[in-house]
Amino acid sequence: MKTHCPYCALQCGMTVTPGSPATVAPRRDVPANAGGALCQKGWTAADLLAHPDRLTAPLLHGEPASWTAALDHVAGRLRALRAEHGPDSVAVFGGGGLTNEKAYTLGKFARVALGTSQIDYNGRFCMSSAAAAANRAFGLDRGLPFPVTDLAEADVVLLAGANVAETMPPLVRHLTGPRLIVIDPRRSATAKLAWLHLRPLPGTDLALALGLLHLVLAEGLADEAYLAARTTGFEAVRTSLAAWWPERVERVTGVPVARMRQAAHALGRADRAVVLTGRGAEQHAKGTDTVTAFINLALALGLPGRPGSGYGCLTGQGNGQGGREHGQKADQLPGYRRIDDPAARAHVAGVWGVDPASLPGPGRSAYELLEALGTPDGPRALLLFGSNPVVSAPASLRITERLKALDLLVVADFVPSETAALAHVVLPTTQWAEESGTMTNLEGRVLLRRRAVDPPAGVRSDLEVLRELAGRLGHDFAAEPAEVFDELRRASAGGPADYAGISHERLAAGTGLFWPCPAPEHPGTPRVFLDRFPTPDGRARLVPVEHRPPAEETCADYPVYLTTGRLLAHYQSGAQTRRIAALIEAAPEPFVEIHPDLAAQLEIGAGDLVEVTSRRGTARGVARVTDAVRPDTVFMPFHWEGANRLTNPALDPLSRMPEFKVCAVRLERVA
Repeated sequence: MKTHCPYCALQCGMTVTPGSPATVAPRRDVPANAGGALCQKGWTAADLLAHPDRLTAPLLHGEPASWTAALDHVAGRLRALRAEHGPDSVAVFGGGGLTNEKAYTLGKFARVALGTSQIDYNGRFCMSSAAAAANRAFGLDRGLPFPVTDLAEADVVLLAGANVAETMPPLVRHLTGPRLIVIDPRRSATAKLAWLHLRPLPGTDLALALGLLHLVLAEGLADEAYLAARTTGFEAVRTSLAAWWPERVERVTGVPVARMRQAAHALGRADRAVVLTGRGAEQHAKGTDTVTAFINLALALGLPGRPGSGYGCLTGQGNGQGGREHGQKADQLPGYRRIDDPAARAHVAGVWGVDPASLPGPGRSAYELLEALGTPDGPRALLLFGSNPVVSAPASLRITERLKALDLLVVADFVPSETAALAHVVLPTTQWAEESGTMTNLEGRVLLRRRAVDPPAGVRSDLEVLRELAGRLGHDFAAEPAEVFDELRRASAGGPADYAGISHERLAAGTGLFWPCPAPEHPGTPRVFLDRFPTPDGRARLVPVEHRPPAEETCADYPVYLTTGRLLAHYQSGAQTRRIAALIEAAPEPFVEIHPDLAAQLEIGAGDLVEVTSRRGTARGVARVTDAVRPDTVFMPFHWEGANRLTNPALDPLSRMPEFKVCAVRLERVA
C-alpha cells in the first residue's frame, strides 16, 4: 500500500506490506525522497505497529475499562465542569503530527461541541515564529513557497539553525549541488557538509542576519530593481542597519567579519540562492524578528518569487504545515482564517451550521494554556491528542505540576507516554498505517496517507473518539476521513490555505497537490509568489527589527549557555522512537556535549555522569567531550525527559514561541 512516513515534514513516500511483522520500503515516485531514500526512523517505522507497549483498551483511573464506560465518564465530567465553571473550564491540546482531518475536527470539536476558546497545539513550539514572520512579510505562511526540488537548482543555500542531516536526512539529496552555508553554534552533522560554517553565540542569530544584510547593502549586492518593483519598507530597514556594522556584529556573535563577508558575497553574487530557517533560529523569545531579518536579507537579494531562489522555513513535525491551517491553533479557523475576522467566522459557521456569534474568540497560546491548567482562572479539564508535554514543553516540571492539578486529564495515544501516565482517562488510538488521512508537507504539498494494516482489536481512531464524544454532547460529527476532508474543503474555500479543489480521489491518483487549489480542475500552486505577494498591494514588506540579548544571559551562578536539538535516531519527545530497538541501540541515552576546555575546567571526563541545572530544574546526561560545541555552550538532545526541565518559557511577543534554544545553566560531575 502506497503511503507516507509517520515522522518529519518531508513526508517521504513509502509502501507498507502487511505481515507479522509489517515491513516498509521507499517509494521512488515522491519528489521529497525521489531515488528511494529513507532515514533510519523511516526504515524502522513499522516496528511500532505491533509493539508490546501498544495500548489496546481504554484506561479509567489506571484500570482497563470498556469504551462505553470511558467515553461516558469523559462526557459526564465535561458536561459537569462546563455547567459549573463555563465552557472555558475545558481545554483541548493537539499536535502537529495529526492529519488534516483530525486537526480540523479537533478545532471544530472545541468550538462547537465544547464552546471553548481554550485550544492550541504543540506546533506553537515548532513553526509559530516563522509563520508570524512570513505572514508579516509576504501575507502568507507556507513553509516552502516552492517545491523542495527547487533547492537543487540553487547555486547557494543558507541554512540558519537547521540540522537537516539528522532531522530529515533525505533532504540532503537536494542540497548536494548548491554551496551550503550553515549557521549553527554546533558543528552539527549538517555543518560538517557545509562549504561555509558560521558559529554564532546562542541567541545571536538576529544580530548575524543584520550584519549579513548590512554587508549586502554596503557592498552593492542588493537587487535594487527588485526592491523597487516588488517590496515596500526598504528605506526604513536600510536606516535601521546603520548600527550593525560588521565589526560590532563580530563582537556580539563571535563570527569573524571575513566569514560574514564570504557568506554575503556568495549569496549576493549567485544567480539563484535560497535562505532557509529552522528551529535553531526560530525557537527564541525574538524568533519572529530573527526570521524577519533573514526574510529581509532574502528580499534585499531579490530571491522570493524567482524559480530556484527564495526564502523558506523547514517545517519540523509531520503535519506542521497543515496542522496550523485548519483550526487547532488558538487564533485560527480552517483555511488559515483568523478567528477574529467576522467574514471568516461567518463562512466557517455556515459550513458548521451554527450561529457565528456562538463561536468563541482567540484563546491562550500553547505554553500559556498549559501553564494555566488547574489554576483558579484556568481550565479544569484537558483533552490531549498527539502530544507529550511532560517531555516536550519548556519548564516541563512546572507543566507536569499543572497537569497533575487538573480535575480531568484525557489523553488519546497509542503508547503509554509520560503524559498518559498522569491521565485520568487514556483512550487507545490508531497509528499512521492503520488509518487514512491527509498530511501537508513542508512544501505545502497535500498528500494522502492510506490505511495499510488493520489496527488491533479495541483501538479506535481519533476521529471516531471525537465523533463519540460529540454525540454524547449533542452534536453529529463525521468520522470517515474522506467525508471529514470534504467538509474541510468547504470550510477552507476562499481562505489563504484553500483546499477546495483537493480531494482524496485526486490525491490517490498522483503524488500530491499544492495549495492553494481552489477548484477541482485547478492544478495546484507549486510556487506562490511568482507574480505578486498576497498582500493588499501585492508587494512584500520589509520590516525593521533590532537585535536584543537572550531572555536569560549567563551569570556567576549559571555561567554556561545550554542549547538543545534533535538526533538522527529519535523524533520529538521520543515516545515512539525510544521503543524501537534499532533506534535505542543507535542513541540509547541522553548526553551532554561539552567542549574540552570547559570539561577540563570542571574536571569532567568523557563518559562521566553530568548534572545540568538551570533556574527551573535539573537534568542528567553522560558527558561527550567534543569541540563540536563552543567553549561557552553545552548541548543536550530533548528526546528524553530532562532537557526541557531546563529550558526557558520566555515567549516571543508575536508568535508566543518559547525560548527553547538558549538558557543559562551550570554543570557539575556527579560523583
